[in-house]
Amino acid sequence: MNSTKVRIIALSILILGLAAGFYDSAEFLGFHDERWAKNFRLGLDLQGGAHLEYEADVSSLPAADISSSMDGLKDVIERRVNLFGVSEPLVQTAQVGGKNRLIVELAGVFDINEAIKTIGETPYLEFKELARDSSGKVTATSSAEIKDFVPTELSGRFVNRAQLGFNGTSGSPDVLLEFNSEGAKLFEDITGRNVNLPLAVFLDGSIISAPIVQNKIAGGSAQITGNFTVDEAKQLVRRFNAGALPIPITLVSQQSVEPSLGFESLMKSLRAGIWGFLAVAIFMILWYRLPGLIAVVALGIYAALSLLLFKLIPVTLSSAGIAGFILSVGMAVDANILIFERMKEELKAGKSVDSAMKEGFSRAWTSIRDSNVSSLITAAILYWFGTSIVKGFALTLGLGVLVSMFSAITASRYLLLILPHRSQNKAMRFLFGSGLAH
Repeated sequence: MNSTKVRIIALSILILGLAAGFYDSAEFLGFHDERWAKNFRLGLDLQGGAHLEYEADVSSLPAADISSSMDGLKDVIERRVNLFGVSEPLVQTAQVGGKNRLIVELAGVFDINEAIKTIGETPYLEFKELARDSSGKVTATSSAEIKDFVPTELSGRFVNRAQLGFNGTSGSPDVLLEFNSEGAKLFEDITGRNVNLPLAVFLDGSIISAPIVQNKIAGGSAQITGNFTVDEAKQLVRRFNAGALPIPITLVSQQSVEPSLGFESLMKSLRAGIWGFLAVAIFMILWYRLPGLIAVVALGIYAALSLLLFKLIPVTLSSAGIAGFILSVGMAVDANILIFERMKEELKAGKSVDSAMKEGFSRAWTSIRDSNVSSLITAAILYWFGTSIVKGFALTLGLGVLVSMFSAITASRYLLLILPHRSQNKAMRFLFGSGLAH
């Protein structure tokens, strides 16, 4: 395949991506029939919603169990919030003044009383068996569903502890349960009448496991085996402990962000982004002339493709996330500046415009690569160690850097190559020059 065909294919892909990206950009700016909040996933500060802060009472727990119990509580609350229908909720634990806090942010939820009611209930763990008819025969088929299970007398309050274990034969992870004396008797009776049948475990009304009872189990201990990964088994242990050792939580702070305030924050962020884009565009055109104009077009491609990625992934956009996107605009044009400055040096050395362009792109690449890799490392560190706000900033910054490498190297290069740049007259050399001097 010759270079002309490669360029045609690359430009076709570029145009298709650009069209989709600009469509999403129009949605983001509100040029669409749907409400702006539905076009992109927006954070609490831009969309409005509820901010709740709870204090967990861990006074009855051993110090070694506090961390895992808080993780289990967080896991249960996250699942409750998801059942509440909230997209991309923020649920995190924190230490505030020596107290264990649970922080919940629900973007797009404005019925704060309903949110408090849904979140504030104690996690509930229960064991269910298949329903039976009046003669004691199991009525469900082999493909039993949730509705086919009925509660037993056994619940989370009879479980002393759940922990991670490993099968002695296969080495696969499993979950070990320990019941108190009353729970051990109930468990023995229940397993005795359900041999070769599933015994389902429910947490907050949702099934988390349905192991098949192999035989009657006495002694107050049980082992749940399955095709678990270590992480899945750990998560199951946390869920058992969250139901077996419920942590009382008390609402200590609540805040509602009105949608009008969120919309105002979004508009301010967009205005800042537009003014920043225009300032960069004016500078590039005045200083770098024709290549500067090409850089502005490539910058538009960068913005459109970035917004397309934000919607496809999707990325939750907060004020910090938009700030990361705006910052990456400057970093996107930085690569073009390195290329154009290198082109200027080649032109001063007496090379043709065509040769200067090729040298500019090839020689500037190492500097662009090193600069962007260092930015990506910084973004990765911020995302790994940062809080949710910092993570939003790091994610949009990192995606912006990746897209900017494409827009600066690929988009700018192909757009410049399709120009009639082989002419060596003064006008052409002026258009490919830079600065205020002729």
